[in-house]
This record gives sequence, C-alpha cells and structure tokens, in this order.
Amino acid sequence: MVDAVDSLVVFSGTRKRVVRLTNISDGTGESGVVKVDKSTLIGPNGLEPTKLVVERIEYDISGMTVRLYWDHTADDEIAVISGAGYLDWREVGGLVDPASAGATGDILLTTNAHTLGDTYNITLWLRLKD
Repeated sequence: MVDAVDSLVVFSGTRKRVVRLTNISDGTGESGVVKVDKSTLIGPNGLEPTKLVVERIEYDISGMTVRLYWDHTADDEIAVISGAGYLDWREVGGLVDPASAGATGDILLTTNAHTLGDTYNITLWLRLKD
C-alpha cells in the first residue's frame, strides 16, 4: 500500500489559485513530491507566471511534520508545519519565490516522522505573478 494522497484545485483564476492537499499515510511518506507545478499554470498575461507567491497556508496535520519548499538547486523553504493552524503573509505582500539558481518555481512537499495512519490536510492560497 502507498500513502493515499490528493491534490484538489479549489479555485483557479488568472491571478489566484487555491489548492487543497491531503494525505493518509501508510508509513512510507512523501519525499520531494511536486504539489504545484508552475509550468502548468496560466498567469494574468496569458503565459506561465514568472513566480508563485504564497499568501496563506491553513493546515491540520496529525502525527507527522510537513515541509513545503520551492524547487531550486538548493531548495528554498516555504514552511515546516505540524499540528493545526495557519500562516498568513498577506499583510507583507505574500511569501515570494526567491527564484534561486536552478529554479523551476514548483512547490514541493516532504513528510517527516510519518507513521501508519498519520494525516495532513493543507490548503495553499497562491498568487500568480506575471
């Protein structure tokens, strides 16, 4: 058996995207899984966005820790989360992808300390930059 995972696009517009991520773990976990593929998105100018901006994360995680990060040669961390809560960067303009060397701009996810039956439910509010 493998982890039961799902990525659901809750809202998709030319400037915003909301994605809900879920997992019920069989104990094997996830490592470096692409959860948001920037190259598949269409930004406000009709092209792939230049960057993704994380405006907010809401999460409910049971029994594991989740690391979200941008895919770069040396990955740039978005957040390490566990338990339940939210992170909100809207007042400061969002958490902007730094577009470091080797950047794809994709958002990746890795689980840590996962065991059988652990779960996560994460919602990402994203803004697409042209």
